[in-house]
Amino acid sequence: MTQAMDERAVAAPTINPIQPGKRPEVPRQAGTPAPAAGAAPARRPRLLVLDGLRLGAALMVVAYHLVGDKIGVWDASAATSFGPVHSAAKYGFLGVQLFFIISGFVICMSAWGRSVGDFFVSRVVRLYPAYWFAVLLTAGVLVAVPRGPRVQAREVLGNLTMMQDFLGIRHLDLSYWTLTVEMAFYIFFAVLVARGLSYRGVVAFCAIWTVASLIVPKLGNAWLINVVAASHSSYFIAGIALYLIHRFGPSLLLWSVVGLSWLIALTRLPNLAQARDVAYAPTAVIVTLFFLVMAAVALNRFAWVKAGWVATAGALTYPLYLIHQTVGLAVIERVQGSLPPWVLITALVACLLIAAWLIHRLIERPVAGWMKRQLSASMRQVREAS
Repeated sequence: MTQAMDERAVAAPTINPIQPGKRPEVPRQAGTPAPAAGAAPARRPRLLVLDGLRLGAALMVVAYHLVGDKIGVWDASAATSFGPVHSAAKYGFLGVQLFFIISGFVICMSAWGRSVGDFFVSRVVRLYPAYWFAVLLTAGVLVAVPRGPRVQAREVLGNLTMMQDFLGIRHLDLSYWTLTVEMAFYIFFAVLVARGLSYRGVVAFCAIWTVASLIVPKLGNAWLINVVAASHSSYFIAGIALYLIHRFGPSLLLWSVVGLSWLIALTRLPNLAQARDVAYAPTAVIVTLFFLVMAAVALNRFAWVKAGWVATAGALTYPLYLIHQTVGLAVIERVQGSLPPWVLITALVACLLIAAWLIHRLIERPVAGWMKRQLSASMRQVREAS
């Protein structure tokens, strides 16, 4: 996932508790002079724990699709082949919910102090390079190992835009649905970024989006429900509020936003659990654990996570998420008769991780770097022309 997706170079700012009557301070931006003696300290290193959590969320989704085996790709029953691991993997779809919480936290963090043009550039260069490659790879795999309707050129072109939902075109990989949800969040948040992020404005944004997500489903308009991401908004809103807690310090108001988002999420989980054919109670426990872990992140309880490999692990998340389902299922279909299930799934996940690393190093980084330079220059031209 999108993102759920991240802004790799973003650092976590020092907590600045709000004092009555005092406006929250915006952290010093990279490249500006260091603060004078007695001024607020510079931003601290990035929250590496988020990289680890992202990879954990991605692996949950991988387990759900490849071991939970919702579509029955294994010749023998996956429940028979993997036993209790299969039962646990059936809950792996909840990794998406963790992605959404992290996305709310990270997007708010990365957008603070940026212009809307910079925010636009950061999202485009983060999302599209690996995605374009994944779409072409997925299309190639579906042509070589057909599953369902034959892939059409129109579908490939539509998926390359990442706007296939709006174009009425199917997702070549069903995992791509989360990118539409992320895109809706980015568009909403870009409006706020254009106005300039502030503590007051972000809290108001959380309140308005919460109210809209509660009212819109009552109107019965499916298109509008999807536009406001009513089924998923509580996770993004919780992530945003948790970032405000991390940045400005805890307050009853912010904890109330998080608590309300948690309650809304739990009340909507029965439908999700029923759709995924799993029990509600474990689903609610897992989602609650996500909220608790992210609350600990907001309170800086994971400052001890400093290992450099965690950042590398986080870089694998997005490419892994994009390629694992279609490619992984195709490999299982073709190879399962030759290897025992545990050997096959272990080797497959290892190969997917290696492929994700190669996509990151050979595709994502160089293309993103080039795109960032070009788009940044384009944004400067737009500003100067106006």
